[in-house]
Amino acid sequence: MSKIEEGNAHIRQAEKSLKTSLLKWRPDFEVAADEYTSAATCFKIAKSYQQCKECLMKAADCYKENRSWFHAAKSIEHAVLICKEMGNLAEAPKLAHSACSLYQMHGSPDAGAAVLDKAGKMIEATQPQEALELFKRAANIVMAEDSPRQAAEYMSKVARLLVKLQMYDEAADAIRREIGMHQQIDHAPSVGRLTVALVLVQLARADQVAAEKAFKEWGNYCEAPEVNTLEMLLQAYDNEDADAARAALNNPFIKHMDVEYAKLARSIPLPQQQYAIPPPGVRANAAESYTSPNASKLVEETTSEVQNMSIKESKDTTTTSSEDTIEKEEAQAASSKNKGNEEEDDEEYEGLC
Repeated sequence: MSKIEEGNAHIRQAEKSLKTSLLKWRPDFEVAADEYTSAATCFKIAKSYQQCKECLMKAADCYKENRSWFHAAKSIEHAVLICKEMGNLAEAPKLAHSACSLYQMHGSPDAGAAVLDKAGKMIEATQPQEALELFKRAANIVMAEDSPRQAAEYMSKVARLLVKLQMYDEAADAIRREIGMHQQIDHAPSVGRLTVALVLVQLARADQVAAEKAFKEWGNYCEAPEVNTLEMLLQAYDNEDADAARAALNNPFIKHMDVEYAKLARSIPLPQQQYAIPPPGVRANAAESYTSPNASKLVEETTSEVQNMSIKESKDTTTTSSEDTIEKEEAQAASSKNKGNEEEDDEEYEGLC
Protein backbone atom coordinates (compact mmCIF):
# COMPACT_ATOMS: atom_id res chain seq x y z
CA MET A 1 0.00 0.00 0.00
CA SER A 2 1.36 3.40 -0.99
CA LYS A 3 1.54 6.27 1.43
CA ILE A 4 -1.22 8.12 -0.46
CA GLU A 5 -3.60 5.17 -0.04
CA GLU A 6 -2.60 4.82 3.61
CA GLY A 7 -3.33 8.50 4.17
CA ASN A 8 -6.74 8.19 2.52
CA ALA A 9 -7.50 5.23 4.79
CA HIS A 10 -6.72 7.34 7.85
CA ILE A 11 -8.99 10.11 6.52
CA ARG A 12 -11.87 7.61 6.18
CA GLN A 13 -11.34 6.49 9.76
CA ALA A 14 -11.33 10.12 10.92
CA GLU A 15 -14.56 10.88 9.08
CA LYS A 16 -16.12 7.76 10.56
CA SER A 17 -15.14 8.92 14.05
CA LEU A 18 -16.85 12.26 13.48
CA LYS A 19 -20.19 10.68 12.60
CA THR A 20 -22.95 10.28 15.15
CA SER A 21 -25.56 7.52 15.49
CA LEU A 22 -28.38 6.44 17.68
CA LEU A 23 -26.01 5.10 20.27
CA LYS A 24 -23.20 7.61 19.62
CA TRP A 25 -24.41 11.11 20.31
CA ARG A 26 -21.11 12.98 20.25
CA PRO A 27 -18.31 12.87 17.64
CA ASP A 28 -15.05 11.37 18.82
CA PHE A 29 -12.80 14.38 18.16
CA GLU A 30 -9.77 12.86 19.83
CA VAL A 31 -9.71 9.81 17.57
CA ALA A 32 -10.43 11.92 14.50
CA ALA A 33 -7.59 14.30 15.34
CA ASP A 34 -5.15 11.41 15.71
CA GLU A 35 -6.28 9.91 12.40
CA TYR A 36 -5.92 13.23 10.59
CA THR A 37 -2.43 13.63 12.07
CA SER A 38 -1.44 10.17 10.84
CA ALA A 39 -2.83 10.96 7.40
CA ALA A 40 -0.84 14.20 7.30
CA THR A 41 2.34 12.25 8.09
CA CYS A 42 1.65 9.84 5.22
CA PHE A 43 1.00 12.67 2.78
CA LYS A 44 4.16 14.44 3.87
CA ILE A 45 6.26 11.36 3.18
CA ALA A 46 4.59 11.09 -0.23
CA LYS A 47 5.33 14.83 -0.76
CA SER A 48 1.65 15.56 -1.29
CA TYR A 49 1.94 18.81 0.67
CA GLN A 50 -1.48 20.25 -0.12
CA GLN A 51 -3.26 17.20 1.29
CA CYS A 52 -0.86 17.20 4.23
CA LYS A 53 -1.73 20.79 5.06
CA GLU A 54 -5.48 20.14 4.82
CA CYS A 55 -5.21 17.18 7.18
CA LEU A 56 -3.20 19.18 9.68
CA MET A 57 -5.78 21.96 9.71
CA LYS A 58 -8.60 19.43 10.21
CA ALA A 59 -6.64 17.84 13.04
CA ALA A 60 -6.21 21.29 14.63
CA ASP A 61 -9.98 21.87 14.42
CA CYS A 62 -10.64 18.55 16.12
CA TYR A 63 -8.13 19.32 18.87
CA LYS A 64 -9.81 22.70 19.43
CA GLU A 65 -13.21 21.03 19.72
CA ASN A 66 -11.66 18.80 22.37
CA ARG A 67 -10.08 21.90 24.03
CA SER A 68 -6.61 20.48 23.54
CA TRP A 69 -4.97 23.83 22.82
CA PHE A 70 -1.38 22.64 22.81
CA HIS A 71 -1.91 19.91 20.21
CA ALA A 72 -4.00 22.25 18.09
CA ALA A 73 -1.19 24.80 18.12
CA LYS A 74 1.33 22.08 17.27
CA SER A 75 -0.71 21.00 14.24
CA ILE A 76 -0.93 24.58 12.96
CA GLU A 77 2.82 25.03 13.55
CA HIS A 78 3.44 21.98 11.35
CA ALA A 79 1.14 23.51 8.75
CA VAL A 80 3.37 26.62 8.72
CA LEU A 81 6.37 24.42 7.94
CA ILE A 82 4.41 22.68 5.18
CA CYS A 83 3.70 26.09 3.65
CA LYS A 84 7.45 26.58 3.44
CA GLU A 85 7.83 23.23 1.68
CA MET A 86 5.09 24.23 -0.76
CA GLY A 87 6.76 27.57 -1.46
CA ASN A 88 3.50 29.32 -0.57
CA LEU A 89 4.20 31.66 2.33
CA ALA A 90 1.17 33.91 1.94
CA GLU A 91 -0.73 32.11 4.71
CA ALA A 92 2.27 31.66 7.00
CA PRO A 93 1.82 34.88 9.07
CA LYS A 94 -1.86 34.20 9.73
CA LEU A 95 -1.17 30.60 10.74
CA ALA A 96 1.71 31.66 12.99
CA HIS A 97 -0.46 34.19 14.84
CA SER A 98 -3.16 31.54 15.28
CA ALA A 99 -0.69 28.99 16.66
CA CYS A 100 0.79 31.61 19.00
CA SER A 101 -2.64 32.44 20.40
CA LEU A 102 -3.34 28.75 21.07
CA TYR A 103 0.01 28.33 22.82
CA GLN A 104 -0.82 31.32 25.02
CA MET A 105 -4.21 29.79 25.85
CA HIS A 106 -2.41 26.63 26.89
CA GLY A 107 -0.01 28.63 29.05
CA SER A 108 3.12 28.27 26.90
CA PRO A 109 3.90 31.83 25.71
CA ASP A 110 7.54 30.96 25.01
CA ALA A 111 6.45 28.32 22.51
CA GLY A 112 4.15 30.87 20.89
CA ALA A 113 7.00 33.36 20.56
CA ALA A 114 9.16 30.64 19.01
CA VAL A 115 6.50 30.00 16.35
CA LEU A 116 6.38 33.69 15.53
CA ASP A 117 10.16 33.76 15.27
CA LYS A 118 10.21 30.77 12.89
CA ALA A 119 7.56 32.28 10.65
CA GLY A 120 9.29 35.66 10.71
CA LYS A 121 12.54 34.14 9.50
CA MET A 122 10.68 32.35 6.72
CA ILE A 123 8.97 35.43 5.31
CA GLU A 124 11.58 38.08 6.21
CA ALA A 125 12.90 38.31 2.65
CA THR A 126 9.57 38.27 0.81
CA GLN A 127 7.13 39.87 3.29
CA PRO A 128 9.16 42.19 5.54
CA GLN A 129 6.15 44.10 6.88
CA GLU A 130 4.45 40.92 8.10
CA ALA A 131 7.74 39.69 9.53
CA LEU A 132 8.02 42.94 11.50
CA GLU A 133 4.65 42.33 13.14
CA LEU A 134 5.65 38.76 14.01
CA PHE A 135 8.92 39.82 15.65
CA LYS A 136 7.25 42.69 17.52
CA ARG A 137 4.59 40.39 18.95
CA ALA A 138 7.23 37.84 19.95
CA ALA A 139 9.20 40.56 21.77
CA ASN A 140 6.10 41.79 23.59
CA ILE A 141 5.14 38.26 24.65
CA VAL A 142 8.50 37.34 26.18
CA MET A 143 8.86 40.80 27.72
CA ALA A 144 5.53 40.26 29.49
CA GLU A 145 6.99 37.01 30.84
CA ASP A 146 9.93 38.97 32.31
CA SER A 147 12.50 37.66 29.85
CA PRO A 148 14.35 40.81 28.74
CA ARG A 149 17.26 38.85 27.26
CA GLN A 150 15.03 36.95 24.82
CA ALA A 151 12.98 40.09 24.18
CA ALA A 152 16.16 41.98 23.27
CA GLU A 153 16.98 39.30 20.71
CA TYR A 154 13.60 39.68 19.02
CA MET A 155 13.78 43.48 19.19
CA SER A 156 17.21 43.35 17.58
CA LYS A 157 15.63 41.60 14.59
CA VAL A 158 12.96 44.30 14.47
CA ALA A 159 15.56 47.08 14.47
CA ARG A 160 17.70 45.50 11.76
CA LEU A 161 14.69 44.88 9.57
CA LEU A 162 13.55 48.49 9.97
CA VAL A 163 17.01 49.72 8.97
CA LYS A 164 16.87 47.45 5.93
CA LEU A 165 13.52 49.00 4.97
CA GLN A 166 14.99 52.50 5.57
CA MET A 167 12.34 53.24 8.21
CA TYR A 168 14.83 55.12 10.34
CA ASP A 169 12.40 56.79 12.77
CA GLU A 170 10.93 53.45 13.83
CA ALA A 171 14.41 51.91 13.84
CA ALA A 172 15.64 54.52 16.32
CA ASP A 173 12.71 53.75 18.64
CA ALA A 174 13.36 49.99 18.36
CA ILE A 175 17.05 50.45 19.20
CA ARG A 176 16.13 52.53 22.26
CA ARG A 177 13.81 49.75 23.44
CA GLU A 178 16.54 47.20 22.87
CA ILE A 179 18.97 49.33 24.88
CA GLY A 180 16.48 49.44 27.74
CA MET A 181 16.15 45.64 27.69
CA HIS A 182 19.91 45.18 27.85
CA GLN A 183 20.10 47.70 30.69
CA GLN A 184 17.68 45.55 32.68
CA ILE A 185 20.11 42.65 32.54
CA ASP A 186 23.17 44.93 33.00
CA HIS A 187 24.82 43.88 29.76
CA ALA A 188 27.00 46.92 29.10
CA PRO A 189 28.85 45.68 25.95
CA SER A 190 25.58 45.26 24.06
CA VAL A 191 24.46 48.75 25.11
CA GLY A 192 27.75 50.16 23.82
CA ARG A 193 27.37 48.51 20.42
CA LEU A 194 23.77 49.65 20.19
CA THR A 195 24.85 53.21 20.98
CA VAL A 196 27.02 53.17 17.87
CA ALA A 197 24.11 51.77 15.86
CA LEU A 198 21.77 54.47 17.19
CA VAL A 199 24.23 57.23 16.27
CA LEU A 200 24.44 55.85 12.73
CA VAL A 201 20.66 55.72 12.43
CA GLN A 202 20.30 59.30 13.68
CA LEU A 203 22.89 60.49 11.15
CA ALA A 204 20.98 58.63 8.44
CA ARG A 205 17.94 60.63 9.56
CA ALA A 206 20.07 63.78 9.06
CA ASP A 207 19.55 64.59 12.76
CA GLN A 208 23.01 65.42 14.07
CA VAL A 209 21.65 66.82 17.34
CA ALA A 210 19.89 63.54 18.16
CA ALA A 211 23.09 61.63 17.34
CA GLU A 212 25.10 63.75 19.77
CA LYS A 213 22.39 63.38 22.41
CA ALA A 214 22.44 59.58 22.05
CA PHE A 215 26.23 59.55 22.47
CA LYS A 216 26.05 61.75 25.58
CA GLU A 217 23.29 59.60 27.09
CA TRP A 218 24.78 56.13 26.55
CA GLY A 219 28.39 56.86 25.64
CA ASN A 220 29.58 55.77 29.07
CA TYR A 221 28.67 52.18 28.13
CA CYS A 222 30.98 52.26 25.10
CA GLU A 223 34.48 50.83 25.10
CA ALA A 224 37.54 52.87 24.11
CA PRO A 225 37.49 52.02 20.37
CA GLU A 226 33.77 52.81 20.19
CA VAL A 227 34.23 56.12 21.99
CA ASN A 228 37.10 57.17 19.73
CA THR A 229 35.15 56.27 16.59
CA LEU A 230 32.03 58.14 17.67
CA GLU A 231 33.96 61.22 18.80
CA MET A 232 35.82 61.37 15.48
CA LEU A 233 32.59 60.89 13.54
CA LEU A 234 30.59 63.54 15.41
CA GLN A 235 33.48 66.00 15.31
CA ALA A 236 33.73 65.53 11.55
CA TYR A 237 30.04 66.37 11.16
CA ASP A 238 30.43 69.41 13.41
CA ASN A 239 33.31 70.68 11.26
CA GLU A 240 31.61 69.62 8.02
CA ASP A 241 34.73 67.63 7.18
CA ALA A 242 33.75 65.00 4.63
CA ASP A 243 37.14 63.28 4.59
CA ALA A 244 37.23 62.83 8.35
CA ALA A 245 33.63 61.56 8.35
CA ARG A 246 34.45 59.06 5.59
CA ALA A 247 37.47 57.84 7.54
CA ALA A 248 35.36 57.36 10.68
CA LEU A 249 32.63 55.48 8.80
CA ASN A 250 35.27 53.20 7.23
CA ASN A 251 36.60 52.27 10.65
CA PRO A 252 37.05 48.48 10.96
CA PHE A 253 34.91 48.49 14.09
CA ILE A 254 31.91 49.78 12.13
CA LYS A 255 32.58 47.47 9.18
CA HIS A 256 32.43 44.45 11.50
CA MET A 257 29.06 45.38 13.00
CA ASP A 258 25.84 43.62 11.96
CA VAL A 259 25.38 43.52 8.20
CA GLU A 260 22.51 45.99 8.12
CA TYR A 261 24.39 48.58 10.17
CA ALA A 262 27.56 48.11 8.11
CA LYS A 263 25.53 48.75 4.94
CA LEU A 264 23.91 51.76 6.59
CA ALA A 265 27.33 53.26 7.34
CA ARG A 266 28.16 53.18 3.62
CA SER A 267 24.94 54.97 2.68
CA ILE A 268 25.02 57.80 5.27
CA PRO A 269 25.33 61.19 3.50
CA LEU A 270 28.59 62.97 4.22
CA PRO A 271 28.57 66.52 5.66
CA GLN A 272 29.50 68.27 2.41
CA GLN A 273 26.60 66.61 0.67
CA GLN A 274 24.22 68.13 3.18
CA TYR A 275 25.52 71.68 3.45
CA ALA A 276 27.52 72.48 0.29
CA ILE A 277 26.05 75.10 -2.11
CA PRO A 278 26.11 73.93 -5.73
CA PRO A 279 28.42 76.04 -7.96
CA PRO A 280 26.76 78.58 -10.25
CA GLY A 281 26.67 77.88 -13.94
CA VAL A 282 24.49 76.79 -16.81
CA ARG A 283 23.42 73.19 -16.80
CA ALA A 284 24.21 71.25 -19.93
CA ASN A 285 21.27 70.49 -22.25
CA ALA A 286 19.03 72.69 -20.15
CA ALA A 287 15.71 73.85 -21.55
CA GLU A 288 15.33 77.44 -22.72
CA SER A 289 14.11 80.01 -20.27
CA TYR A 290 10.38 80.40 -20.15
CA THR A 291 9.04 83.54 -21.82
CA SER A 292 5.46 84.60 -21.23
CA PRO A 293 3.40 85.20 -24.37
CA ASN A 294 2.20 88.48 -22.83
CA ALA A 295 5.73 89.75 -22.25
CA SER A 296 6.04 91.60 -25.60
CA LYS A 297 2.63 93.16 -25.12
CA LEU A 298 3.57 94.39 -21.67
CA VAL A 299 6.81 95.85 -23.04
CA GLU A 300 4.96 97.73 -25.77
CA GLU A 301 2.43 99.11 -23.30
CA THR A 302 5.21 100.22 -20.97
CA THR A 303 7.10 101.91 -23.84
CA SER A 304 4.01 103.79 -25.03
CA GLU A 305 3.29 104.96 -21.48
CA VAL A 306 6.85 106.23 -21.14
CA GLN A 307 6.59 108.09 -24.47
CA ASN A 308 3.29 109.68 -23.50
CA MET A 309 4.75 110.80 -20.21
CA SER A 310 7.78 112.36 -21.96
CA ILE A 311 5.54 114.19 -24.45
CA LYS A 312 3.40 115.47 -21.64
CA GLU A 313 6.42 116.66 -19.73
CA SER A 314 7.77 118.49 -22.83
CA LYS A 315 4.39 120.20 -23.31
CA ASP A 316 4.32 121.26 -19.69
CA THR A 317 7.85 122.63 -20.04
CA THR A 318 6.92 124.63 -23.17
CA THR A 319 3.83 126.05 -21.50
CA THR A 320 5.81 127.02 -18.44
CA SER A 321 8.52 128.75 -20.50
CA SER A 322 5.94 130.74 -22.52
CA GLU A 323 4.22 131.86 -19.37
CA ASP A 324 7.57 132.98 -17.97
CA THR A 325 8.28 134.97 -21.17
CA ILE A 326 4.91 136.74 -20.99
CA GLU A 327 5.49 137.62 -17.38
CA LYS A 328 8.95 139.07 -18.23
CA GLU A 329 7.52 141.18 -21.09
CA GLU A 330 4.76 142.54 -18.86
CA ALA A 331 7.34 143.41 -16.20
CA GLN A 332 9.51 145.23 -18.78
CA ALA A 333 6.52 147.17 -20.10
CA ALA A 334 5.53 148.21 -16.61
CA SER A 335 9.05 149.38 -15.81
CA SER A 336 9.30 151.39 -19.06
CA LYS A 337 5.96 153.03 -18.32
CA ASN A 338 7.11 153.99 -14.86
CA LYS A 339 10.26 155.55 -16.34
CA GLY A 340 8.14 157.60 -18.78
CA ASN A 341 5.93 158.88 -16.01
CA GLU A 342 8.99 159.92 -14.00
CA GLU A 343 10.44 161.87 -16.98
CA GLU A 344 7.15 163.75 -17.47
CA ASP A 345 7.07 164.66 -13.79
CA ASP A 346 10.65 165.96 -14.04
CA GLU A 347 9.80 168.14 -17.08
CA GLU A 348 6.77 169.62 -15.35
CA TYR A 349 8.85 170.39 -12.31
CA GLU A 350 11.52 172.12 -14.40
CA GLY A 351 8.83 174.24 -16.15
CA LEU A 352 7.51 175.47 -12.90
CA CYS A 353 10.96 176.45 -11.83
